[in-house]
Amino acid sequence: MNVRHQAGTLILALAPLGASCLPAAAAPLASPPQAVVQTVPDWYRRAGQTYHVDWPLLAALDVYGATVRAPEGVVRPKKSPVWMVGYRFAGVAWSGLQNPHLGDQNPARIALFYGRGRDGDHDGRADQDNPYDRTAAIAAWLREGGPTLEEQGNVLFHQFSDPIAAERILALRNVYQKFQTVELGERAFPLHKRYNYSYASTWGEGRSFGGRRIHEGTDMFAGYGTPVLSTCYGYVELIGWNRLGGWRIGLRSADNTYFYYAHLSSYARGVRQGDIVRPGQVIGYVGSSGYGKPGTSGKFPPHLHFGIYKDTGTREWAFDPYPLLRQWEKRPQVVILPIRSAR
Repeated sequence: MNVRHQAGTLILALAPLGASCLPAAAAPLASPPQAVVQTVPDWYRRAGQTYHVDWPLLAALDVYGATVRAPEGVVRPKKSPVWMVGYRFAGVAWSGLQNPHLGDQNPARIALFYGRGRDGDHDGRADQDNPYDRTAAIAAWLREGGPTLEEQGNVLFHQFSDPIAAERILALRNVYQKFQTVELGERAFPLHKRYNYSYASTWGEGRSFGGRRIHEGTDMFAGYGTPVLSTCYGYVELIGWNRLGGWRIGLRSADNTYFYYAHLSSYARGVRQGDIVRPGQVIGYVGSSGYGKPGTSGKFPPHLHFGIYKDTGTREWAFDPYPLLRQWEKRPQVVILPIRSAR
């Protein structure tokens, strides 16, 4: 890996395919470079080992379950971290369908009524607000599908009415598997700050091409070819042509936030759908594509349209990225250059 400093920005050049790209216990961050904390909550490890379910799948399901709208019958604790809220069973499913004690925490009685509740930390109670108990119950449920990841993934496809939900959980699982930590909340500014750029709050402005609509994002003006960076640890969910956005790419972060990049001139070498990305990684280059059939370009000045969306489980809603961009811009920047082809 090549490391150099330029204009206050740390630039990392990844090694060719097959070579080691990073030190064994480190990953580049958008704030001052430091080792990623290799933390995995003990309840994931314990449940995974007991029921033979890999912990990244448990973490991914927890993130998805905590960030989308709670299904009917599911009660979540308020003002708790994602890992404490997690994926939850409806009360009747936890206690057992015919159990007269709704919210039962007696493991023996729950088992008698075929409830999902488990005593994961062996304290004599099956409490869904206890992460050991809740995670053990989830792992036991997934293991009922079979011993393989594919079979456990099928449990998710049967559970969620929308197959996209199961696909996202499995893709997020790959992110956690890749980095071997749940500490993946880092964010990075989406443009290479060594280049000239400008942006202002453009949220809610009117747009007419493609029908009357409002602008759901921030336009960041920069010259053709300015490197566009991943803001997050996550994966490439969508890539390709969109009539409005031109050459666009969509990243889903490890905490189930969707980042939308539009009007690119091209993608970074080797970027494909499903690829796992990290903050500061070059994923494309600024352009002026869009507003027409594939290949249309030049209908407006070159810029990056940057949008952020939250998943509710049934739809995604946009919110103004401008305040976050101002925060991220102030941080020291790490840029990870595309992999060069081996000669």
